[in-house]
Amino acid sequence: MPTAQEARNKATFRRLHDAVHTGDLETVSKAIDEIVAPDLLFHAPVPMGMTGVQALGRVWEVLLRAFPDLRVEIEDEIAQGDKVVFRNTVTGTHQGEYRGLPPTGKPVRYNEIFIVRFADDRVAEIWGVVDVLTQMRQLGIVPGDPS
Repeated sequence: MPTAQEARNKATFRRLHDAVHTGDLETVSKAIDEIVAPDLLFHAPVPMGMTGVQALGRVWEVLLRAFPDLRVEIEDEIAQGDKVVFRNTVTGTHQGEYRGLPPTGKPVRYNEIFIVRFADDRVAEIWGVVDVLTQMRQLGIVPGDPS
């Protein structure tokens, strides 16, 4: 049975998932401001030369512009102590520029795993592993089987 803190941590990060599903960048930005510590440590494939809260906001800006119908479905959610692990399936349709590629109209479906550490009821650190290769293959950026 999760502790009260573990349950709060899971609920806190789900607020970002809920904001993303609105497709509204202002709503996402507001959720980030409310739940993420200003000095966030962000360890993920972020190719834009930014760190912390700024990088997290930019990631969602890029993704929602490229995939306005983006959905992040939580497949598994495990809380222990000050960390929550999320295994997600991401789906969307490429309808805007992404990594220099004009819209293709192609659907994407890929997996990701995030470990989120909390401090003082805010997201303090994020580690992410995203299956970017599958995403790139589905968009035709990288040759290979797109499945």
